[in-house]
Amino acid sequence: MKLFRWCAALLLVAAAAMIVVYRAMNRVPSAELPQNEQVFRIFEDGGCLSCHSADPQLPFYAKLPVAGSIVMKDIDSGYRAYDIRPFMDDLKADAGFSPVDLAKIEKVVLDDRMPMPKYYLVHWGSSLTDAKRDIVLDWILKERVKMYADNLPEDRAGEPVRPIDRNIEVDEAKAALGYALFHDTRLSVDNTVSCATCHALETAGVDNHQYSHGVDDQLGGVNAPTVYNAVYNFVQFWDGRAKTLADQAAGPPLNPVEMASESFDQIIAKLEADRKFAKAFKAVYPDGLTQENITDAIEEFEMTLITPDSRFDKWLRGDDAALTAEELEGYNLFKKYDCATCHVGQNLGGQSYELMGLRRHYFADRGMELTVEDNGRYKETQQERDRHRFKVPGLRNVEHTWPYYHDGTRETLEEAVRDMAIYQSGVELADAEVDKITSFLKTLTGEHNGKLLTNDTSRDVIHDHDHDH
Repeated sequence: MKLFRWCAALLLVAAAAMIVVYRAMNRVPSAELPQNEQVFRIFEDGGCLSCHSADPQLPFYAKLPVAGSIVMKDIDSGYRAYDIRPFMDDLKADAGFSPVDLAKIEKVVLDDRMPMPKYYLVHWGSSLTDAKRDIVLDWILKERVKMYADNLPEDRAGEPVRPIDRNIEVDEAKAALGYALFHDTRLSVDNTVSCATCHALETAGVDNHQYSHGVDDQLGGVNAPTVYNAVYNFVQFWDGRAKTLADQAAGPPLNPVEMASESFDQIIAKLEADRKFAKAFKAVYPDGLTQENITDAIEEFEMTLITPDSRFDKWLRGDDAALTAEELEGYNLFKKYDCATCHVGQNLGGQSYELMGLRRHYFADRGMELTVEDNGRYKETQQERDRHRFKVPGLRNVEHTWPYYHDGTRETLEEAVRDMAIYQSGVELADAEVDKITSFLKTLTGEHNGKLLTNDTSRDVIHDHDHDH
């Protein structure tokens, strides 16, 4: 009996000691530190760089036979999903933050996903305690409010998606020239194709083809994204090869499949032959028609292609009656299943490159032969991690911008939602969940120049034409 009491006492002492050590190792950073420094230390102590970086900090047991294989598998999947190094560098410099980083970090913290038990049971100081969690979430809220400065109601100020600006300051004279150039077929070699051919304003800024048709009816290799709200994208094109709208505007005119002009000199010669247009252009741009001025004017026009005041924007600004119960449930499911960790901000996307097929191999299931365009960002960087990564598309007006994905393989919004959940979030949605998320996405249709954006194009005609090719 005495031995039992001694053993029980020793166990109690050991447990108490472990609690003391655990608490000591999981102390929160000093409140005297700047909040970004506190967050930096929390994630550094949490071992995030051990799995989510190109140069992981390997523990000693990574060299052991069984444990090592588990560690390397975790590192591979962790880095594949998210590279935290840029975020940590931003924290250290306190130099501004990606809205995608804020959204991803927030969701992981809210869901208590990281660090995994098998990590914090070995690395005691890495646990994300309630006190640490509060510091991180409070910091994210403050950064998000500061980032957007859109004065949303207090109960919506922390939302990862934001309303579109009602106005963006532009040079009206330049934008008017840009509008004319956007619709001018003289940018193409045979005067048959304009920017509006693939990005028609009356069809939500797309052509609703799987692949767009260029000169001589040549087919492009990627689905044309909408020009509406493209001003909010951090780069342009699916592979991000253009940093600005002006850079993007310079591409199609010289693309041999799209407009096929030999040079901007050839384009300029045709435009200068139009004396009335050349005179109007020089009145705005004193140095006249140049590639830089042409693309600048188109960029200025495209900055006007914003679609504010969707029903969802009205809800974000405080109008509770703007959404039905089903639509609001759809938005909550959209956040629950991680959609709002990539589709963030004003355009609900366009802020990061993400892997197509994060949870399940998309291209193996697709069955089509891989194309050059399927490489995504890898085309530009030649870095293996960028293979199959694409700029995340914005979801504004998405009910009108079918077909979906970079390869245009999903014709309906319901298909796109269901399959995106499988490949990106690893979940199979119930029919009711698909319906609710789709209903929410339809509330993202906004207004342009005070009129609700529509698309009355016949799907049957479009797709029959595509299938002929």
